[in-house]
Amino acid sequence: MIRPEAVATLRRWREVAGSAAILAFGLWMFSLGGWILAPAGIGLVALALGLGVIALRRMRFARGGSAPGVVEVDEGQVGYFGPDFGGFLSLRELVEIRLVDLHGVPRWRLKQADGQVLLIPASAKGAEALFDAFAALPGIDMGRLTAALDARENAQVLWQRPARAALT
Repeated sequence: MIRPEAVATLRRWREVAGSAAILAFGLWMFSLGGWILAPAGIGLVALALGLGVIALRRMRFARGGSAPGVVEVDEGQVGYFGPDFGGFLSLRELVEIRLVDLHGVPRWRLKQADGQVLLIPASAKGAEALFDAFAALPGIDMGRLTAALDARENAQVLWQRPARAALT
């Protein structure tokens, strides 16, 4: 009954719409006033703004499934199943993330401590799951990652694992 394009658009904006609904509810609670409802309303507004920023970044990160291959993130492991290449990589062993442009297709270049490299097209099916996987890495700036996707700069280092202190 609803056109597939409209359903896809609504799905893409669902997290932003949810945070907007929380924002509206928080503003309504704040407008009621009082010693309990006003601070609770302010808390909900702050929560909604934080969730809204994350939702917009996640939405910008998702590129649709136009590139070949499938990305899977499962229990700290990233897997890419492509038509020509693929592989698995442990997030615990990840030391570097770059965004490279190969033949006009932006790809995540993930490098492990042992030198193994995995290239994942940014628009592969399931690549939006990388947002949450990357967000768990120490010291990562997710705003920088989403901005890099829009800027399309080539071979920039977006994240490196901080050096571990030597035991003495």
